[in-house]
Amino acid sequence: MTTYPNIPKPIRSGIVLIDPARGTPQRIIVLQFNPDSLERSIAPQTAGTSSDSGGGGSGSGDRNEALRLKGPAEETWKFTAEIDSTDQLDVAAPDGIHPQLAVLEMLVQPTTEKLRQNSQLGKNGAIEITPIEMPLTLFTWGSKRVMPVRITELSITESAFDVNLNPMRASLNIGLKVLTVSDLPVGHPGAELYLAHLAQKERLAGMARAGSLGALGLTPGDIGGGGGALAAGGAA
Repeated sequence: MTTYPNIPKPIRSGIVLIDPARGTPQRIIVLQFNPDSLERSIAPQTAGTSSDSGGGGSGSGDRNEALRLKGPAEETWKFTAEIDSTDQLDVAAPDGIHPQLAVLEMLVQPTTEKLRQNSQLGKNGAIEITPIEMPLTLFTWGSKRVMPVRITELSITESAFDVNLNPMRASLNIGLKVLTVSDLPVGHPGAELYLAHLAQKERLAGMARAGSLGALGLTPGDIGGGGGALAAGGAA
């Protein structure tokens, strides 16, 4: 059998669970197949958009705030992950893909231990029970995209079963919200990881080739306060 040692091994996307107190990895979940496509939505957090400022215009906020941002943009991801035990015939799977599905489902479920603890606190007369804190979740898509996230959607379609009705193949629709410094306390490991993620975007943006006014059919005199076409509102 011919081998090609110089062919790089493909990097897998995945999820890393981080201890929110210590910042150390607790579990690493490697997706069996990289999704074929990703859907990303980025919504800017603009300032001064609550009401019209008057003056006869059609604006929806304070004109002094038109170029201001309240904080980081809200970014969401959606993708479909596939799990297929029949693609790994050399790996024993007496329970089908139950274990792989359970790992992903537990990302949005508190443990029985935590639920029992809260139940006991209620029996002991605790007035307020603090919501259960889950591990910090990181989604990784190569070394240039490592970001703290919250899972907002997890729907599963099982499409094949063995004789014991163990699922053998499934498709998972996963939705994520990127957590920013607006979502996490100052000094939280997730906040620092978000800042590193944003800094990586800044570095990549700096590597993009700059355009020219000529490519847009413009000259320096067409912009700015010099009475050019743009300054005059494009009037002839």
